Amino acid sequence: MDYIGSKSVDPRKVTTFRLQEMKNAGVKIVCLTAYDALIARILDETGIDVILVGDSVGNVVQGLETTIPVTLDEIIYHTKAVVRGAKRPLIIADMPFMTFQVSADEAFTNAGRIMKETGCGGVKLEGASEIILQAVRRMTESGIPVMGHVGLTPQSIHKFGSYRARGRDPKEAESIFQDAVNLEQAGAFAVVLEKIPADLAKRITETLKIPTIGIGAGPHCDGQILVYTDMLGLTKDFNPRFVRRYANLYETISEACRKYAEDVRNIDFPNESESY
Repeated sequence: MDYIGSKSVDPRKVTTFRLQEMKNAGVKIVCLTAYDALIARILDETGIDVILVGDSVGNVVQGLETTIPVTLDEIIYHTKAVVRGAKRPLIIADMPFMTFQVSADEAFTNAGRIMKETGCGGVKLEGASEIILQAVRRMTESGIPVMGHVGLTPQSIHKFGSYRARGRDPKEAESIFQDAVNLEQAGAFAVVLEKIPADLAKRITETLKIPTIGIGAGPHCDGQILVYTDMLGLTKDFNPRFVRRYANLYETISEACRKYAEDVRNIDFPNESESY
């Protein structure tokens, strides 16, 4: 594949093979979350490479404090919508809490259900325990692409006790590094690095042959991902340092709704040209 400069967007369908080509060519991979067809279509039209249907749907759409209550049926529902809305991006579905940790067989069955019912391009799993590594091997051997996720893994929030950055301690940093290596060896096609020091992310990225996708992991990863509501300024009370806001849609939408309400109450809407 010939990429001409960092601003070019290859029009072909993004696959796991394309992501590997992008890493090899030094072209950054652009990723965002989405949970419905409308946003997925917009992201598709702007050249986003990977859409993650994250279990962050629990926080963003459902108003939950954590991602833990999100169910397999809910992820399938939202992933089906995103697949209908976007054609070019690689669409990855998060596997919710306790859908892959019990056993490799159960994880394999649940991943297969996601793939069959949604038409997405792969699944993402948090962590790298032996059971999870067994699940990754089983899935990849059977043709299910798997994206790993190490560092801060939100499904482990009750274990961690906070959303603080991970890997600052040398022992934990080495454990995260080894988890990433183990995921690659198990067959993962990429790995998300969340809220870890930039130098650790750089070391992992330079060591792995597969792409790394960073979120709060510095500029050296092969790609970056954000929750779309954060980068668009729709979330008002969530301001982590790793989020750059490219718009302030909370205020834009609020002002539009206030104006609409004013027009309705003043009988300025609808006017003659807006009536039949």
